[in-house]
Amino acid sequence: MYLGKVIGTVVSTSKDESLAGTKLLIVARMTERVVPEGTTEIAVDTVGAGNGEIVIVSQGSGSRHTMGKEHSVIDASIVGIVDTVETAS
Repeated sequence: MYLGKVIGTVVSTSKDESLAGTKLLIVARMTERVVPEGTTEIAVDTVGAGNGEIVIVSQGSGSRHTMGKEHSVIDASIVGIVDTVETAS
């Protein structure tokens, strides 16, 4: 899992049927200090995240289980909206 910031949405009318009914968001990866790392990814939103929010992203096979779609093409899912981040100095 990693922290990310929602920076946009993706609308796709033609897509794999396992993605039907999903909300796709563009997520910029963040460090533990909530600083952008420079890479982005498209993730399925499972928690109702919005633009500008810091989120927790799950990747790989675990991300498919959050939607109950074990045989889908999902590779990243937003599984949480972050309220605060605290790190040791």
